[in-house]
Amino acid sequence: MTGSRILWRAVTRNRKRLVAGSALICLHQLAEAAVPILIGVGIDRAVAPGDGRALLVWVAALGVLFVAVTTCYRFGARQLMLAIANEGFLMRGEVAAKIMHPRGIRTELRAGELLTVSSTDADNVSYLLDYIPRIAGAITATIACAGVLLSIDVPLGVLVLAGTPLVLLGMQAAAPRITRRVTRQQELAGRASALATDLVAGIRPLRGLGAERAADQRYRDVSRQSLGAALAAARAQGWNLAASTAGSALLASGVAVLAGWFALDGRISVGEFIAVIGLAQFLLEPLGLLAIVPSWVAEARASADRAALVLAAGVRLPEGTEPVGPAPRLDVVRLRHGSLDGLDLTVRPGELVGVVAARSADAEALMRVLSGGASPEEYDGTVSLGGTALHELDLARARAALLVEPHRSDLFTGTVATNVAAATGGGAAAGTIERPDGFDEALAASAADEVVADHPDGAERVVAERGMSLSGGQRQRLALARALLARPPVLVLHDPTTAVDAVTEHSIARAVRALRHGAQAGERYATLVVTSSPALLAVADRVVVLDAGRARAEGRHAELGTADEDYRRMVLR
Repeated sequence: MTGSRILWRAVTRNRKRLVAGSALICLHQLAEAAVPILIGVGIDRAVAPGDGRALLVWVAALGVLFVAVTTCYRFGARQLMLAIANEGFLMRGEVAAKIMHPRGIRTELRAGELLTVSSTDADNVSYLLDYIPRIAGAITATIACAGVLLSIDVPLGVLVLAGTPLVLLGMQAAAPRITRRVTRQQELAGRASALATDLVAGIRPLRGLGAERAADQRYRDVSRQSLGAALAAARAQGWNLAASTAGSALLASGVAVLAGWFALDGRISVGEFIAVIGLAQFLLEPLGLLAIVPSWVAEARASADRAALVLAAGVRLPEGTEPVGPAPRLDVVRLRHGSLDGLDLTVRPGELVGVVAARSADAEALMRVLSGGASPEEYDGTVSLGGTALHELDLARARAALLVEPHRSDLFTGTVATNVAAATGGGAAAGTIERPDGFDEALAASAADEVVADHPDGAERVVAERGMSLSGGQRQRLALARALLARPPVLVLHDPTTAVDAVTEHSIARAVRALRHGAQAGERYATLVVTSSPALLAVADRVVVLDAGRARAEGRHAELGTADEDYRRMVLR
């Protein structure tokens, strides 16, 4: 998938409306070009001889022509707007679907840049369907004018036929530079959008650190670069437009001056002179439109190239087909990824295992592999679920069996109920929903019932975008409730209680233990908690200590706290 193919596909899959719309726009241009011709003929055949009846006839014909002009443009524009809207809809859907691909995509574009591609760039690609009929209409009008001028006087027609290609060639000479500058402009605009997205998402931590000025300066720098690129692109487009408009005006003026000379010399009649002046004036519009074409096409091409970066991106995870057993065991064998250096780890059905990492990089690397953030070729060793490597499992079934809840989880615009119920397929954007079985138990186990009880709307409490209307602790509790409600056979949690107080943390630890490993749960569930929380580690069946990328020690929390000084330093507060 390349930018050129994306543009060509936009044309081919909207070809019916594009052909119909372009044909009507060309007829509209021909009808407009016929207006000065009809006026000139009416002057020669009605005004000059003083024939009032003939004048009425030519005025009526002119009225019919104006109706044709309006009708052709109206219905042609309708077809083209439908094509543009359809292509924009399809492009946005395709880009969004690729970004949200279940197996992930390989791209260096950040979230804000991806948002720009799926919105602005997708629309710019669809605008090509507006440029093509405009170009076709302009060329049709120019050829028609040249033909009429040839019939009136050969030198006039030759001047248009020879001068138009020269003007167009001059415009095309600047096209590569315009393309480069527009591409640079869109790239930096995407970076500014990405940075703005990051800053808005992290505004609370920035305020807590007092780093607003540093963040503001960073955005100003990127925004200034984006502004510079936009001005450079506008400058190139402006100079090209000025030069091409001047060339078009000189060509039209040359036709008018030559026609005036021929009229004074008696080579053409008064009516023909008026028709030539009208055509020369009319020519300014199609020639001026052709002058803008390079910048239009450059913008559409640049956007198509950016869309191709997403649509052509390879998927991160392979497509597995193997099923998952009813009570799978999680095995990590000799895993090497990032800072991990041969990690061995096993979580059996019915176990709650804690993992303490001396280096945060070890925990991040482990979570990246378990969550599918790293493709199989990016790590050595094996990670298996129920004896089958993760990348060989059917993706949907694997994710239903293994749920990884990261340290930083996003919430959605909606309510508390819709966010928690999203784990069972409830729409996050829906209104009031029927609460699934286990809803209240999940809220209680994560202490998210306090978030509900503290608000008059209860579970229908409105949650703003990315949960920005809630505190960090409230967001953590709701994310944990959502993970618990999903009831996955294997649940992996990463620091799920760092933003709650110690009393609430102990309550959550006991409740999670009871919910997933109590008498009613039996041996159905396995839970892995990557944390340094003594409350969570105290309820674990065993704790694995990671150091230098490997499992250095293993035992119960109380045993390690007594015998291992490094463990005490990492865990005890």
